[in-house]
Amino acid sequence: MTANGLRTFVLLAALTGLFMGVGYLVGGLTGALIAFVIAAAMNAYAYWNADKIVLRLYKAREIGPDERDPALLQYARDVVSMADGAHMPRPRIFVIENDQPNAFATGRDPSNAAVAATSGLLRRLNRQEVMGVMAHELAHVKNRDTLTMTVTATLAGAIGFLANFALFFGGGRERGGMLAGILIAILAPMAAGLVQMAISRAREYDADKGGAEICGNPLWLASALEKIERFARGGVNDQAERHPATAHMFIINPLNGQGADNLFSTHPSTANRIARLRELSGAAPAPSAGPWGHRGPWGGSLDEDESEPPVRGPWG
Repeated sequence: MTANGLRTFVLLAALTGLFMGVGYLVGGLTGALIAFVIAAAMNAYAYWNADKIVLRLYKAREIGPDERDPALLQYARDVVSMADGAHMPRPRIFVIENDQPNAFATGRDPSNAAVAATSGLLRRLNRQEVMGVMAHELAHVKNRDTLTMTVTATLAGAIGFLANFALFFGGGRERGGMLAGILIAILAPMAAGLVQMAISRAREYDADKGGAEICGNPLWLASALEKIERFARGGVNDQAERHPATAHMFIINPLNGQGADNLFSTHPSTANRIARLRELSGAAPAPSAGPWGHRGPWGGSLDEDESEPPVRGPWG
């Protein structure tokens, strides 16, 4: 079993245990057994369908080769070109109508992966910065982080739902009534958050490094992170606030820190990530260079005002 495979197994076991613990406090041994059956079914369903669930939560729209919006088409072409350059399967490509600049990757393996960027990301960042962000997401796909991230989002959300259910029904008289329900509602989401935090921080640094290699310039991603952090802290992302269990999937935490859902951060310090990327740039190619040389992936400049370059494959 690979390291990521082992990590996913441990994660599923931990979340299943949390689920059963809440079930026991709600309904005793019977509640724990019912929770186990539900958790097993959810694990199986999440493995095959969690990516679709998350994309549906954010009303993501898939972009195809027949896309008519030039900006969206360019974004998709850049993702395809970088995936080809990294010798990995081409992911499905989505856009989310949301003003906050952000992005995430999902899917159970590189052959069944998807990447999604918000409309705010494509509007507020320049092309090089967008490429840096999407290269980071491709690195998650290549590192097989996406299964762990997506399954965590699904099961952590379910634990939160069960905790609220426990609060409503009081946890049973023999186990402390309403007090037990209140403790469950507080502790279960916190425990799920700790699991999320444990799996999130190291993989973000790894994906930053991998993304810098895929796009060819660490400073593109460093500049993007700086902008995304500023916009994310400056406003409320209503979509993300409704689904806080998905926060760890995004390149920058989309929650603005106003609620209890941000008690445990699922991301390392953005300033530390930027500092590491700037350190990497000392050994990287010149600022205008990438894995395709000094003039971009298609032989053309990456300047904003350049006319659209030719692209191979179904996207061109």
